[in-house]
Amino acid sequence: MIETISNELDLEPQPAATVEPALDDEALDAYSRTVVNAARIASPAVVNIEVHHGRSAANQPGGSGSGFIFTPDGFILTNSHVVQSARRVDVGLPDGRRFSAELVGQDSDTDLAVIRIDGPNLPCAILGDSARLRVGQLVVAIGNPYGFQYTVTAGVVSAMARSIRSASGRLVDNVIQTDAALNPGNSGGPLVNGRGEVIGVNTAIIRPAQGLCFAIPSNTATFVAGQLLRFGRVKRSYVGLGGQDVPLHRRIVRFHHLAGDGGVLVIQVELGSPADHAGVRQGDIIIEFDGIAIEHMDELYRQLTEEKVGKTAEIVVLRGLDKQALLITPQEKHPEIAKAG
Repeated sequence: MIETISNELDLEPQPAATVEPALDDEALDAYSRTVVNAARIASPAVVNIEVHHGRSAANQPGGSGSGFIFTPDGFILTNSHVVQSARRVDVGLPDGRRFSAELVGQDSDTDLAVIRIDGPNLPCAILGDSARLRVGQLVVAIGNPYGFQYTVTAGVVSAMARSIRSASGRLVDNVIQTDAALNPGNSGGPLVNGRGEVIGVNTAIIRPAQGLCFAIPSNTATFVAGQLLRFGRVKRSYVGLGGQDVPLHRRIVRFHHLAGDGGVLVIQVELGSPADHAGVRQGDIIIEFDGIAIEHMDELYRQLTEEKVGKTAEIVVLRGLDKQALLITPQEKHPEIAKAG
C-alpha cells in the first residue's frame, strides 16, 4: 500500500491501468483469514449461559449471556451481572451439549464471575496478555447476542484504560474500548486477538451510541479468576478511589527519577474513605504504593491485598509538578462498598 500511495503522489501522469486492485483483494483476504482463524480457535470454548431467578419460572430462562471455558476441567469466565442472584444456571456448548453449572464466585467490582460445569472433553480458550494490546489492533468478539448463538464480530481496540460503571453502579477501571459490535447477550463472551487468545471479557455497551463497547482486560480477569477459585471472592483491601492509567511526560520522569513512565490518575475519591483521610485528591497521579512503583490500575489492585488491611503504607502521588508522599491505612473491602479501589 505504501508503494501505491507513492505512485499517486508522482508528478508524472499515471494511467488507471497501473493501479492493481489485487492489492486490495490481498489485504481483504489477509484480514478475513485472521478473523476466521481467531474465531476457529476460540469459538469451541464459548458457551451460552441461561439463568433462572425464581422457583415459579424454573422452566423459563430469566436471562442469558455468554462465557468461555478457560480450564479443561470446566471452569468458565463470564460477567458477574449475568449470573448474579440466579437460582439456577444452565450452560450450552457449541457441540450441542448442555450442563447445569454451579457458581464458584463473583466480583462485582470488576463485573467478573467464575462458574463450573462437569463434563468430559471440554475445549478451553487461552488467556492472553492484555498488556501487549495496542490501540488500532484487530480484535474479534464472540458471543450469543439476542439468542443468536456463536456470533462473531470484528473491530479494533479503540482505546485503553477507560473507566466505566457496571450494571450494579460500581466503577470498573482500566477497561478496553473496542468498536467490535456487542449486543445484549454478548456479555461475558471473549474478546480475542488475531491468534485466538482471549485478551478481554466483553462487558458493556453504551446506548444509543454505536461503536462504544467495552471489555475487562484478560490480565485483570486472570487475577480475579485466581482469587475466585481460591476463596470464592476477591480478598482485597480498600482505599476508596477510582482511577485510570495515564502516561507521564518524559521531563517529569527524568526530574523525579521515576522507575516507570506511567501512573494512575485519580478521577474520584470517596468521602470518608482511607484515601480521603490520607489527603489524596482528584487529579493526583499515583506513582508508588508501599514502596512499589505503580504504572497501571491493575498494579494498584494487586497491592490492595487482604494483608494490607489496617497497615499504614506510603502512597506517593504527583500533584502538578510536585511529588508528595502521603500515609494511608487501607480498610477491609466489604461487598456494600461500591468503589473498586
